[in-house]
Amino acid sequence: MMLTTKLFLGFGIFVLGSFSFENPFSPDNYIDFNKETTGVSKIQSPGKEIYADFCMSCHGVNGKGDTKNFPPLDGSDWLKTKRNQSIAAVKFGQSGEIIVNKIKYNGNMPAMGLTDQEVADVMNYIMTSWSNKQTKVVTEKEVAAIKKIK
Repeated sequence: MMLTTKLFLGFGIFVLGSFSFENPFSPDNYIDFNKETTGVSKIQSPGKEIYADFCMSCHGVNGKGDTKNFPPLDGSDWLKTKRNQSIAAVKFGQSGEIIVNKIKYNGNMPAMGLTDQEVADVMNYIMTSWSNKQTKVVTEKEVAAIKKIK
């Protein structure tokens, strides 16, 4: 009789538990590992898709470029020391000679037609990806202040 009572109580708790206000089987109770939760990931998130759509075909998945026509973004001294020029390059395009990590590049990067917010987003992605460790966030306001050099 004791075993029957325990089984009955166990079954009753199980059934009542399924009617509780917090359903343990609800998708809301599971962690979505696809959602980014760290500070850097939040900065990177919007720009990651923009990078994939506009930049990856030339600069590569790993941001290393091709060492001939497309300069690296990963570990780029040009990005680190020429912040305004880097933002301008993404905003307006880039042509003419630049030196990145002691290598001359003289290609042409067309303007992508991105909004100031999209430029900020992709810059933040680039500056916090791979070996890049930016600490100052690029803002939409900062991008808006960058004017095309004639």
